[in-house]
This record gives sequence, C-alpha cells and structure tokens, in this order.
Amino acid sequence: MSQQPVHLSALDAYRFARESGSLAGCLELSDLPRLADVLASPAGNVSYQLSGYMGEREQARLRLRVTGTLQLLCQRCLGAVAESIAIDSRLELVPADSAPTQEELEDDSLDVLPVTGALDVLGLVEDEILLALPTVPRHVTCDLPVTDGADTLPHPFAALVALKRRE
Repeated sequence: MSQQPVHLSALDAYRFARESGSLAGCLELSDLPRLADVLASPAGNVSYQLSGYMGEREQARLRLRVTGTLQLLCQRCLGAVAESIAIDSRLELVPADSAPTQEELEDDSLDVLPVTGALDVLGLVEDEILLALPTVPRHVTCDLPVTDGADTLPHPFAALVALKRRE
C-alpha cells in the first residue's frame, strides 16, 4: 500500500491502481466550491477513502468511498435539511480519447472514468458527491416560509374594486 503523501490534484491514477495505492482523509466542505449552490451551510466535512486495484483483465480501477452529512437547502421552505451521504463508487480508468466498449457500457457494477494526465482527487470526490445528491432536497414535512406581512404588495385590481363601490 502506498503511504506517501500525495497532492490531491496530481495523482497518477494508473500507477496508483497498479501499486494498489490507498488514500484516505477528510475534506472541508468549504474546499468544494461547486457544492456551494446547494449547501445551506459550508460548515462541516466529508471523509473519503480512495483505493486502486487491477481488474480481472488487468484494467486499472479505483474504488472511492465518501461519507458525511451535508446541510442542503430545502426546496420547499428554504431551510437547512440534513442529507447523509454514503458513496461507494467503482471506477474503471480509460484513456480520455478512447470510446467505451459495449461491455463497459453494460457493466452496472462500475463506471468508466476517462483520464488524461494527473487525476484530480478533490474534483473526483466533489463530482461523486454532486452525482449522489437528491435532485430536489426537501424535508419530509415542512412549512412554507413565514412572512410578517410587511412586504406584501396590494392586489393590482384593488383600486378598481374601490372605484366600483363608489358608483
């Protein structure tokens, strides 16, 4: 197992898989900028574990596990809703310029990951989190946002009703 420190944006994925490398750590949600639009709060972190291995036909593969709890924006009440994530992805590495084979497309047990140059682990973790999020996060039951009534506009035809009553 590879224990040397690796920069999260410069991992040689094929070598990592051949050497059965392993990485684990904790990422702050504030370090994942593409998540900012769906989070109610950037506070918190997620744990990840990335391991490399070779498949039965000597294909380079990665297994990525991500766990944590995110505070997402409820699309009903706009409040925070806690969403636990437990991701376990198996990825087969392929050159970015090659087209996936029919066998790769039909295999539901793993996804194809096109790689050119160094693999951005931080980006990969963020991609997998984004793919695992619910399309419309919401509480099971929640109330609509409460307004104090001060910002309500008068009905556009209220003046016509008043004119009609004068007649």
